[in-house]
Amino acid sequence: MKYEDEHLSDRQLLLDVDGELSEPNKKLVQAHLAGCWTCRARRQEIENAIAGFVSAYQREFETKLPSVDVPRASLQAKLAQLSAIEAKGPANWITIPGRLAWAATLCGLLALGLLLTRATMERRTLSRSHALIVSIPDSTLTPGATLLVSRLTVCAQENIKNKAVPPALQRKVFEEYGIAGADPRAYEVDYLVTPALGGADDIHNLWPHSYSPAVWNARVKDALEDRLREMVCDGRVDLAEAQREIAVNWIAAYKEYFHTDQPLAAHCNRCIQ
Repeated sequence: MKYEDEHLSDRQLLLDVDGELSEPNKKLVQAHLAGCWTCRARRQEIENAIAGFVSAYQREFETKLPSVDVPRASLQAKLAQLSAIEAKGPANWITIPGRLAWAATLCGLLALGLLLTRATMERRTLSRSHALIVSIPDSTLTPGATLLVSRLTVCAQENIKNKAVPPALQRKVFEEYGIAGADPRAYEVDYLVTPALGGADDIHNLWPHSYSPAVWNARVKDALEDRLREMVCDGRVDLAEAQREIAVNWIAAYKEYFHTDQPLAAHCNRCIQ
């Protein structure tokens, strides 16, 4: 497979998520992901879609499954009935091969039904993911932009968080991301590099970050911004390093600085896991 000169396909990313790549191909994919922000973001989207499907599937079907004990007794009765019919010989209304063929057909129909249900639910999850949920900015639209300021200058100012973005600029950001008709109340037009860390007032530093129902929503990122500013100002993290980490992959930075794979409950208001 070729990974250096082009982005990974969804099939390659899905195989990586499922752990089905051969060891040599796995190393090639991981090497590509280490240097390709776009593919890392797409891989995260695929993981989120799978997680959404699994959660929906469990809610939809697991509550409908009957108790194991009841079908066992029913199955035993059915087996006894079939044995009695079979003992009567070839005059039986259906032969053993016929019963096996019927059972195989039934199993095939059930499997097809499950596959169709899964495909429908996955399409809905992916549709919601692409149309509404924006957790990671498009690096071609929002690579991040910073001011030429020092740590002392940044830390001498108050923690200003995100500045108010003019409505006309907000509309432009939504248009660039293809969600011009979305409800603006569901998003924060977010600074990728927060002004509290020297982020610039530039459209290349802005993106529509979902409040909810994304797991990695704008409120979670706010917690990371506070943590990084605190660590920069007390000298534990270099300002340029903090800016780079939040711009390249803020979710990975959150996991690193909070030592967790999921948002902490205190930072995640009504997140859907």
